[in-house]
Amino acid sequence: METRQIIHVESGGTLIPQARWCDGFGSKLRGFTFRRQLAADDGLVLVEKSDSKMSTSIHMFFVFFDLGVIWVNDAGEVVGTVLAKPWRLSYVPPKPARYVIEGHPAILDKVQVGDHIQFTASETAG
Repeated sequence: METRQIIHVESGGTLIPQARWCDGFGSKLRGFTFRRQLAADDGLVLVEKSDSKMSTSIHMFFVFFDLGVIWVNDAGEVVGTVLAKPWRLSYVPPKPARYVIEGHPAILDKVQVGDHIQFTASETAG
């Protein structure tokens, strides 16, 4: 599966070193469902074709841990964040987004609305 490094533009820091890039229906549907634990550097990016509130809404059914969720629009701007709790029906971004970053809740301490995110090819161990 393709991975991308998630960079916080303002600080230059890496939020997630190798996030799974989920741009297909199956990978987006699967997400973190049925997993029992989440490592500090685990993450994924749900990718839509364009900015939307409806398409980037998420559910937490069959997710057994909290997630830090960051919504990013097509321009790379953070338009919303939330601490998503297990088994909740729905979380909707406050503004249209194209990307949904899901990761360890600690990522929420590193970004705020209005910041910018960049996705780059993941570095591989050589």
